Amino acid sequence: MKPGRDRSMHVVLGTGPLGRSVIKELRKREEPYRVVNFSGRQTEPEDVVVRADLMDPDQAKAAITGASVVYQCTQPPYNQWKGKFERLQDNIIKGAMVSGAILVAAENVYMYGDVDHEIHEGLPYAARTKKGRIRAKLAEQLLELHKLGKLQVVLGRGSDFFGPGVTDSSAGERLFKPLVMGKAASIMGDPDKKHTFTFIEDFGRALIMLGQSEDTYGEAWHVPNADAVPMTKFIELAAQLAGVEAKIKPMGKGTLRIGGLFIPTARESIEMFYQFEKEFVVSSKKFTDRFGQSSTPLEESLKATVDWYRARKT
Repeated sequence: MKPGRDRSMHVVLGTGPLGRSVIKELRKREEPYRVVNFSGRQTEPEDVVVRADLMDPDQAKAAITGASVVYQCTQPPYNQWKGKFERLQDNIIKGAMVSGAILVAAENVYMYGDVDHEIHEGLPYAARTKKGRIRAKLAEQLLELHKLGKLQVVLGRGSDFFGPGVTDSSAGERLFKPLVMGKAASIMGDPDKKHTFTFIEDFGRALIMLGQSEDTYGEAWHVPNADAVPMTKFIELAAQLAGVEAKIKPMGKGTLRIGGLFIPTARESIEMFYQFEKEFVVSSKKFTDRFGQSSTPLEESLKATVDWYRARKT
């Protein structure tokens, strides 16, 4: 960080569900912030929004100028990661370096690959999938820059997320939209296997906590997650809160392949299907031990999600 710089200017890149959760938390804390997105549209009337195409290095640099903390909550379309994600991150890095800002990068856990036990931050990056290797490359780049003293970085990693505003996720619209209508919720893989999900509001809150804690820099941290439960239990609890009967419609690779003929996201999901074929448990003990901050109880987070989908339905 440049000498004498005010640490308080937060810049949020992206206004998807995670970006909006960061904004919501910053607003609660009465922290000054501005938002950067491609459309220039506000998520709330009081937001200061900068319209920028972050794939353009000059626009990225201009959008980040003056930032003290930058939250990278944006990514290319799921089926366009190769080539574009590296370029996007390079532009964000350059902008953060010029501004002397701390870069808080939101990540997932793809880089670890197909793991047969609990997933924690000490695991090697052993991904064999395209998207897993891209995630590993991006994470290694950020950590190396921090190690070299060129950029202050902290990485916050979440599992598949859910919550108000989350639609494009394995626990998004395909699951909750039919569920609140009393229909079968579509899920991937084996419904009897445990799966860790990250509540979107916990993710946003954790990113801010990481960005404001210097002793966390230069490391990866799994954000707080509720205990992993089988998908059957996840659906049953959500259905109970929605006041409907729990119904499940499992989707296998064959279904995704057929869907992939028309929906690129479905086609791109096939290589990550291993996460839903067996127990997929992500530890957030490191974060909880450091901050004493656990996740929102599953019943509470599911109720917020069900309420949002029910309101959206009407």
